[in-house]
Amino acid sequence: MDWSLFHTINQWSRDTSWAHGYFKTYADFGIIVFALGLVVAFLIGLRNDAKVMARTVWTAIAAMVALVLNQPIANLVDRARPYATHPHVLTLVDRGKDPSFMSDHSLVAGALAVGLLFAVRKIGFAVLALALLMAFTRVYVGAHYPSDDITRLAAGGVIAGSGRPLADRVPHAL
Repeated sequence: MDWSLFHTINQWSRDTSWAHGYFKTYADFGIIVFALGLVVAFLIGLRNDAKVMARTVWTAIAAMVALVLNQPIANLVDRARPYATHPHVLTLVDRGKDPSFMSDHSLVAGALAVGLLFAVRKIGFAVLALALLMAFTRVYVGAHYPSDDITRLAAGGVIAGSGRPLADRVPHAL
């Protein structure tokens, strides 16, 4: 099913060359939008609410923790990227040598989306929509299989959500 869905999206990518520039740019640099969401949430917390600020700081930490935890798992699974196993697929990004499972982009996007949902709900929902778009674009550009991105969105979200109770204690301790 993973290859079938990837193939369907990759074929759609071939048929929508007008969108290549947009999706390639977002797949490569969209993570900057997530950083902006963090900054806005932090400023809201700084101005109004110590709990929001603590949750936002935890969200940034959770994204870094997720990346650190991801590396040994990715190396252990060592799943080849779609363009490595299927050389005929359309690939719109540089062909990296690192494993496909798990997607760092989607992992960070998932952590930031869930963390920001807890910090500032409106920003969190916007970032969640952008995280789903990030997962899609990583498949669209040929960099990952769909399961690589969906599992990492979820894993990033679990990591961010698991630390929220600890982040909520920080303002009380201070």
